[in-house]
Amino acid sequence: MGFMERIFKQPRWGVHPDDHKRPAADAPLRHLPTPAKLYVPLVQHVGAPARPIVLVGDKVLKGQMIAEPGGNISAPIHAPTSGTIVAIGDVTAPHPSGLTLPAITIESDGRNEWIPCHGVDDPFSLPPEQITKITAAAGVVGLGGATFPSAVKFNLGKRLEVSTLIVNGGECEPYLSSDDAIMRGYADQVIDGVRLVMHAIGARQALVGIEDNKPEAIAAMKKAAEGFDNIHIRPVPAWYPMGSDKQLIQVLTGKEVPADARAAELGVLVHNVSTCAAVHKAVRLGQPLVERIVTVNGGAVKNPGNIFVPIGTLVEDLLAFCGLKENPERMILGGPMMGTPLPHSRTPVVKGASGILAFNEAEAAVPDAGPCIRCGSCSKACPMGLLPLEMAAHIRADDLEGAEAYGLQDCIACGCCSFICPSHIPLVQYFNHAKGELYSQERAKLRTEATKRLAEARTARLEREAVEKAEAAAKRKAARAAAKAAEAAKLAPSPDKGRDGEGFAAASPAVMAANPPSPPLSGGSPDGAETAPTPEGASS
Repeated sequence: MGFMERIFKQPRWGVHPDDHKRPAADAPLRHLPTPAKLYVPLVQHVGAPARPIVLVGDKVLKGQMIAEPGGNISAPIHAPTSGTIVAIGDVTAPHPSGLTLPAITIESDGRNEWIPCHGVDDPFSLPPEQITKITAAAGVVGLGGATFPSAVKFNLGKRLEVSTLIVNGGECEPYLSSDDAIMRGYADQVIDGVRLVMHAIGARQALVGIEDNKPEAIAAMKKAAEGFDNIHIRPVPAWYPMGSDKQLIQVLTGKEVPADARAAELGVLVHNVSTCAAVHKAVRLGQPLVERIVTVNGGAVKNPGNIFVPIGTLVEDLLAFCGLKENPERMILGGPMMGTPLPHSRTPVVKGASGILAFNEAEAAVPDAGPCIRCGSCSKACPMGLLPLEMAAHIRADDLEGAEAYGLQDCIACGCCSFICPSHIPLVQYFNHAKGELYSQERAKLRTEATKRLAEARTARLEREAVEKAEAAAKRKAARAAAKAAEAAKLAPSPDKGRDGEGFAAASPAVMAANPPSPPLSGGSPDGAETAPTPEGASS
């Protein structure tokens, strides 16, 4: 299938919900005034939490690092405004559970004073590793929602010799238009960021996928990409979940990423358009990631639109800035299909927050679920080619392994099955629950195996120590026996004892009496000197 035929052919998977992107997408881009306090979480990325490097009472400037990476897969955190550190403690996490996560609270001084920022005038003269290093130091993560540290992906792409960079401008979630806003208003920054990412990973071309319901963004990006023959702007059908990495790769390249493989292994790497703009700021301007564009939308919002928001802003401050027509029945961080319901509005905006949705009663209404009629609509809609109805049946029967055998772990939780189901069965909730249970079971299994290994190691150690003790005791016993034998030998009469200096044995008294010693020869000299012998019988 040719490229144009592949692009304009409606996918066999997915759904087409009403996008609800306007009027928010067409409203002018605004800047939120810095709130009095910002609550900056230390967990805003995939991987280890960042470690605080400031203390309560410290004065900080905007862009100053306040928390360092906590591991190889981690990212630093920077102050989104100038002011004073007033607390280091827990805040409510942007999660339905309402649990807490560690954060640094900054009281703004109202000056919004930046640290000295030093950009690079000619970044393409730098080695690719330096672009990666700058991006890592700026705390740039995937702003499409995945929040994977971008520098780690750069290293992966470089190591696997990726040839094609896919730039995700799909933004297929209803209500959201933050990527649309940055492509409309800052297309030059996005394209420059695309070139920088290509330089960092060694890619030869870039394909920018933008859904065709964003004509203004497509026009702005095409104009910004003029003169760069290796950057191609590719409109794609407005079809959910077109913004998912695997689906966009399949539409743009015709390559299907296997379930057990990474896209980079096929020579392809995906980055979001907002991420590319953040790379541009980090390299060209020397500015770390301290703010992002957030879509504020929903029936309860008086003035919906896209706003530049400092990281750590409370949702209630953002909603107050846009105004509310009524109290929201439901609030969501992200989009309605894959977003996270918020327990309340005192939760902070994080790097991965592309939107805040405040739904009225009609939008928040959830129909009662009915019995499955086995229509197969969910299977047709699934972009991963799974059988949601079979997986759900196994999960209801508490047969998680059976659901796993049907590909549960390949589910991307896009919500297409739940959206299309005529019985309104919350299928994606079933799958998320089952994956959570399987994860817990796997963790418990790992703990059991670790405990078993520790017990076996302890038993082996005790046995080894017992053998070593026995061997040591045997050696000590042998040494004591040898010492006793040596002592006995020293005290016992020696068979050579009593010999004269020439080695002859001294005669006993009885022998001496029976054999008296001969008199000395005549002429003997007292001093033993020899004299001539006297003939026998001669007088002296």
